[in-house]
Amino acid sequence: ALVALSFSGAIGLTFLMLGCALEDYGVYWPLFVLIFHAISPIPHFIAKRVTYDSDATSSACRELAYFFTTGIVVSAFGFPVILARVAVIKWGACGLVLAGNAVIFLTIQGFFLVFGRGDDFSWEQW
Repeated sequence: ALVALSFSGAIGLTFLMLGCALEDYGVYWPLFVLIFHAISPIPHFIAKRVTYDSDATSSACRELAYFFTTGIVVSAFGFPVILARVAVIKWGACGLVLAGNAVIFLTIQGFFLVFGRGDDFSWEQW
């Protein structure tokens, strides 16, 4: 699972770099979506740290984290579209960045699905 996730992350970053570095495009403004990729898991980590009751089906803190994460993901998809609309980047670069966003965010979601379920580690084992 870890190898597949790292491979898909590399594919997503390749799409992002191709959208920036190809000779026809040559503008590196779309690299700012890396900020969105870096901050997208932060609300989940905060909500996981704050909520102690894991048996509850819904938590206000968890729902707020989902809301913020959704806003971050939508912003990451909207940023290249806005750049292409105001002619800072070309539409081909926008398509490559959007493809990279989709792959990277699916990789992040896959990471949480694979590794975020069970907490087998306990400090009491030491």
